[in-house]
Amino acid sequence: MRYYNSKHKYHCGVDLHSKAMYLCIVDSMGEIVLHRNFPANPEAFLKAVAPYKESLVVGCECTYSWYWLADVCQKEGIEFVLGHALYMKAIHGAKSKNDKIDSEKLARLLRGGMFPLAYVYPEEMRATRDLMRRRLFFVQKRSELMAHVQMTHHQYNLTAPKKSLVYRGNRNELELNFKDPSTNRMLESDLKMIEHYSEEIEKLEWFIPKTAKQNENNALLLALLQSVPGIGDILSLTLLYEIQDIARFPTQQHFCSYSRLVKPEKTSAGKTTGGGGKKIGNHHLKWAFSEAAVLMLAKSEEAKKYHKRLMKKGSKAKALSTMTHRLGKAVYFMLLRKEVFKPSFFFAH
Repeated sequence: MRYYNSKHKYHCGVDLHSKAMYLCIVDSMGEIVLHRNFPANPEAFLKAVAPYKESLVVGCECTYSWYWLADVCQKEGIEFVLGHALYMKAIHGAKSKNDKIDSEKLARLLRGGMFPLAYVYPEEMRATRDLMRRRLFFVQKRSELMAHVQMTHHQYNLTAPKKSLVYRGNRNELELNFKDPSTNRMLESDLKMIEHYSEEIEKLEWFIPKTAKQNENNALLLALLQSVPGIGDILSLTLLYEIQDIARFPTQQHFCSYSRLVKPEKTSAGKTTGGGGKKIGNHHLKWAFSEAAVLMLAKSEEAKKYHKRLMKKGSKAKALSTMTHRLGKAVYFMLLRKEVFKPSFFFAH
């Protein structure tokens, strides 16, 4: 956990909502100089903080509506920090809770150097990252529909489709032979929705790489990532836009922790008291590295041999988890050093 501990004359806590925001500004001595509700728009915010703008830091929780506030502060030269929502919940829990109390607590956490930091993702890459996440959402919904088609066949003790329904030809060949017309109609609806999702996913998969490669640095990083067996266009784009800047992670341990590739552990008095913090980190990176490890096993003979060696020390699942963790470390150093994937290093004894 990282905290914001820079010193400023004024500290502004913002309890931000879609239509309103409660501002609390405290000075360096801890005295409240402003504490009231405002409409959630740039004009009202800038007017409220104008008298304190010279030495001001603004902090708010990492909720869905922080984009515009971060962009306004950047344009106006105001220091902006984003609070990690899960860490924040543990710190400022209280018996009573409302917007006024929350905004004051945010301001005092800033002043006291106990404001837990989240990453303020830069504006220029943010939209493409969100579009990538939306594409993944559509893919997951399509998978749910395909799984429902399979499960319905099992439910009625009929032979389930053996070919993947991702492909349009396999969907067209599928015959629905259920006795009840309602069941046939239900699966027809599933297949139509799969068709709609597939069409939109194809359009996004054409649009996103074209947009991402316009940046020369992005094109270089994508080429480096795609040198890993199993990492193609989509996974390389996911990794690139979720990481954004590898230099923001001081060590590979920090990066693997952020990517959820290590198991968190809690100890007290030399004894392990269990795990925790499973929601801390980036689940999109966890998904991308897990997919990359499985695809690497499918495409690389060296990876298969390496996986078998790891299985001698534990289960198949543990071996795959170890391999995924090692892949995360490899990607960290590849991006940091601008080097391609080196199989001789990765699969070494």
